[in-house]
Parts: sequence; C-alpha cells; structure tokens
Amino acid sequence: VQTCALPISSAGGALSSLQGASGDGPAYEAELRALGAAPGSDALFAVSAYCPIVNLEQADGAYEWQFRGLTDYRSIQMTMLDFRVQRTEVPGRLDATEQAWSAELMAGFIDHVNGLTLRDPDGRLLRLAADGTGPLQDHVAALVMASAQRALDGGQDLSALPWLRLQGGRVQGLDFLAYVRAIGRMKALPAFDGLSLETGENQLFGDAATDKRHFTAWAAAHSRVGGGRADERAVAMMNPMRALADPASRVAPHWRIRHGTRDRDTALAIPVLLAAAARARGAAVDLALPWDRPHSGDYDLPELFDWIEALPAPR
Repeated sequence: VQTCALPISSAGGALSSLQGASGDGPAYEAELRALGAAPGSDALFAVSAYCPIVNLEQADGAYEWQFRGLTDYRSIQMTMLDFRVQRTEVPGRLDATEQAWSAELMAGFIDHVNGLTLRDPDGRLLRLAADGTGPLQDHVAALVMASAQRALDGGQDLSALPWLRLQGGRVQGLDFLAYVRAIGRMKALPAFDGLSLETGENQLFGDAATDKRHFTAWAAAHSRVGGGRADERAVAMMNPMRALADPASRVAPHWRIRHGTRDRDTALAIPVLLAAAARARGAAVDLALPWDRPHSGDYDLPELFDWIEALPAPR
C-alpha cells in the first residue's frame, strides 16, 4: 500500500478523494491496462483533501439545498490580463423559473441523501425532511459551531454575528439559514452542470470529439445549447462517493478533510457526506470546517504535518 497524503484543494481535493476511495477498484482496470499502467496496487494509506469538489451528479441539488430561498448571487468571472488572473464579481438574480428549478433540484438532493443511509460520528442517520431541515443540516450546523468555538478559544471576537448564539465564552446555538444568508450565494443555477455548457465541470466530461458535455440528466433535459450528455459510466468513475459505495474498492484508512465555513463553491453537505461515506467503509476521518475560510487550501500546513506524523505505520 502506498503511504500518500495529498494536500491539494478544489479539483485537486476531488482527485485526492477519488484516489483514496477507489484503490484497486475493478471499475478502472480496463482503462489502466489500455494506458499500459504497471501492475500493482494503487490503494492509498492516507488522504488530505481541501474543499473537494466531488459528487458532481448531486452537487447542483446540494447547492440549492444550502442556499434555498436566496435569489441574489455574485458569481466570480475570471479573465487573464498580462498573465495574471483577474477575478470580478458579477451580480445576478434567479428569476421565477430558476426559483422553481431550485426547489426541484433541492428535492432531488433530499431524495439522494435519504437513500444513502449514512450516519454521523454518533451513529445518527443523516436524513433531510422535505423542507431541507433534519439531522444532516443539524450535523453541518454543529460542525460550523465547533469551528466558531475554536475561533473563540483562539481569541477572536464573534459577538457581532447575530446568527451565532454565545454565552459565557461558549457557542450555544446557530441559526443555520441566517448564517447561509450572511455568507451569501455565489453561483447561478445550476451551480455545476451549466445549461450553456459554460462550466469547468462541463469541460471535465468532454472527450476527444466534444469539448464540453452535460453530466446530469436534469441539465441535459434543460440544456440551452442542445448539449450532449457524458457517458454515465465516465461520470460515475469521477465520483469518489460511487467508489466508496463499491465493496470491491480498497479505501484509504485515514482521511483529513477541510472545507472553510465561508466556502461557497460547493455546499457544506458535500464534504460532510464524503466524510460519512469514508467512515462507513471503516476509515478514520478527521473532518473540520475552518473558521471564515473561503475556497482555498494549504492554510494549516503545520497542523497537516502533525496529522501525518501521528498516523500509525502502514501495515
């Protein structure tokens, strides 16, 4: 088994998660043979993933679940000027049709969550009611509260946050939807499978003949450009959640997942469910939502190195 912890973020965090979830997975054997890969195990011992963009089939619905009720957004438009990336906020608002679509996508995500039968570290089933509340939201809120407590213990003043209830130096409660409104929605709808094939994820599922393709049935059905849909097997092979659900895969026994509380690139439920799926396969998972961190990584390298050094020797 390879001993490998990978401290990379976003798409890199997704690849780290996929490698850690799919060790020796038979779903990849044909492609590996075609590439001429050397025989041997590709199972990992440890994974470090910052803000992994995973579970793309469900990411649009998860985004609508977290940001339900928010119609205004400020997307980030990236351009290149003098070899430097320029980021510009572009405001927008969901129209009436998109608001109806938001509810539709959220409902699909809720059905997905309730079909997973995953549990939190205390054994509570992670489910959602039709309105989006329930144990999964409670678990996400508890992780945000734990992050706020660490910030308080570190000397930060959080008394000005109306959605956080403090008493005697302790975090006593969190208004989850008010917290979500405070950080704000960043992406238009859908967040990942763009109806005009405009996202990086659409390009991820392109092939030699087609640069960009849809990867969900919903977006393909609503495509504004008549976009084709990627092969379902290819989509599944990019999803560590699918690999974690495959008993034939050899899952890394140690995971460290970080996703900032101010990260709006994907819903907080996505890394939380990834952690739950890894735990369900018997992995030891260190999951935290670092306080006030946006979509980023490698900001706590001393702590990461401490985690690596504390890992038991691989067998």
